[in-house]
Amino acid sequence: MPGNVIKLLGISGSPRKKATDRMVRAALEFAEEKYDVETEYFSAKGKDLKFCIHCDHCVRTKQGCIHKDDMLELYDKMEWADAWIIGTPVYQGTLSGQTKVMMDRCRAVVARDPKVFLNKVGAGMADGGDRVGGQEPALQVIHNFYIISEMLPVSGGSFGSNLGGTFWSQDKGAEGVEADDEGLRSMRKTVRKLIQTAQLVKNASAEEI
Repeated sequence: MPGNVIKLLGISGSPRKKATDRMVRAALEFAEEKYDVETEYFSAKGKDLKFCIHCDHCVRTKQGCIHKDDMLELYDKMEWADAWIIGTPVYQGTLSGQTKVMMDRCRAVVARDPKVFLNKVGAGMADGGDRVGGQEPALQVIHNFYIISEMLPVSGGSFGSNLGGTFWSQDKGAEGVEADDEGLRSMRKTVRKLIQTAQLVKNASAEEI
């Protein structure tokens, strides 16, 4: 449908440029190949991402976060996008600290505008050195974040992508992700559902105008 381009943001919550970076980039590449999308990418690697200190500056002032770091770049991309993919490596059976910091710091923009992320569509992807090493608990945390932010969380559905994309890197970095056929299948299912849902939301919003 003309004018139905979906703006898609991929976020890598890894401090390295290895498995998670490749996983998220592969998802963006698949979306670009199959759908009418514009994409942006943000990686935690090398970024200054300070912890939320719950100072309530954002609540009191409605002027965003007291920290002026690389989250400012990510905030712009988050507001721009219709749909997000948050990818995380599995650390100690759940998501990485960098991924958690990025989600925590979104409190600042929501305090300024509680509906800033309303009805954006979000998916999660997780990779680990073990096939079953914490990918699904990590995805559940990502989905909880989407729900709290009034976004619409999606997965690829039953039979292969219950909560989102899950990869077994076997600690081989990008090479491990590219060799994981089941992980790639779960990613493709997730991206399809993400873009299709974002298209439905965008069409419904256009009809209301």
